[in-house]
Amino acid sequence: MNWLVILAALSGALAVGAGAFGAHGTSGEAQEWLRTGAQYQMIHAVVALVAAQMGAKGPGWLFVAGGAIFAVTLYAMALGAPRWLGAVTPIGGTALIAGWLWLAWTAARGS
Repeated sequence: MNWLVILAALSGALAVGAGAFGAHGTSGEAQEWLRTGAQYQMIHAVVALVAAQMGAKGPGWLFVAGGAIFAVTLYAMALGAPRWLGAVTPIGGTALIAGWLWLAWTAARGS
C-alpha cells in the first residue's frame, strides 16, 4: 500500500471540500482562510503525487504534512477555533519550503 499516494489523494479531496465550503458556505475572513488553505493544500497534494512518481518520497511526505498543517490550521480558524492557532500555520509553510528545497536537491543530484 502506498501511503504517500493515499494521503496525497485524501489531501486533494479535503482541499476541494474546503474550497467549496469557502465559496458557498462562508464569507469574509473565514472565506479567505478556506480559500488560501485549499489552494496551498491542493497544490501540494498534486506535487506530492508527482514527487512520489519521481521516487522522491521524502519531499512528498513534507508536502503532505506541511500542506495539512498549513491548511488545517486555517480551516480550524475559519470554523471558529482560536486565532492563536494561526501561529502554528507557519510551521506548515516551513515544511512546504523544505519540501521544495529537498525536491530541488534530489533533482540536482539525479542529473
